[in-house]
Amino acid sequence: MTQTMSVPAVLSVCKLDRRTARTRAALRKALAEEIDATGDLTSVTVTGVTERAGLTRRTFYSHYKDIPDLVLHIEKEALAELRPAVEQLARVNLAELREAIDSYKPCPGATEMLRSIRKHGFYLRPLLGNGGDPAFQEKLKHLVHEVIAQRALHDLDPRALGSFFDYYLTFAISAEVGVLIRWLIGGMRESDEQMAGLMTGLMFVAPGDLYGKPIKLDVPRFALATLVLGEENND
Repeated sequence: MTQTMSVPAVLSVCKLDRRTARTRAALRKALAEEIDATGDLTSVTVTGVTERAGLTRRTFYSHYKDIPDLVLHIEKEALAELRPAVEQLARVNLAELREAIDSYKPCPGATEMLRSIRKHGFYLRPLLGNGGDPAFQEKLKHLVHEVIAQRALHDLDPRALGSFFDYYLTFAISAEVGVLIRWLIGGMRESDEQMAGLMTGLMFVAPGDLYGKPIKLDVPRFALATLVLGEENND
């Protein structure tokens, strides 16, 4: 027989959940402030975080084992919240992207992604900044690569397959994440719409474009030539 909880029990659980959420939010905020204050995540202590959050060490240890555990949980939650926005971007096809660019608009979904990042910027900035967790940047890149890789292979020119595509994707993702972190560290001065437009435009800047001397490259042919060269060197 299925047991149901009484109304008082349900209310008690809801109250506990709200209290837990408030406590974890306070610790997350305190962690970000401690990173800013110390300048280095490795210098952050449980005492510093709990005092800044106005909580006891006992309360901290009822939720997390230590500072690395707190950081791990915060990063997992952040990546889980960002994934839907990245997936929305990945669903944009080339026709939709071309239409947006022809209208001088950002890639569809880019503004929404940045809006989500701004919402969590107060703790993403210190964690992704110079004094934060270097591994977090790699986790973010891995998430983007995981979501985009299969979608990017759709209708890909066969001549661009192989190592050229793999390195291109790594290059593009590293560049976009780098720009994103620069925006965060800079205090997110540009609006979400402005930054979405900038990031969309940056994807298409080629060598020489900013100097009025664009260099045109037949990318698939170049990729194929590189592949052939690699095979010749292996013979």
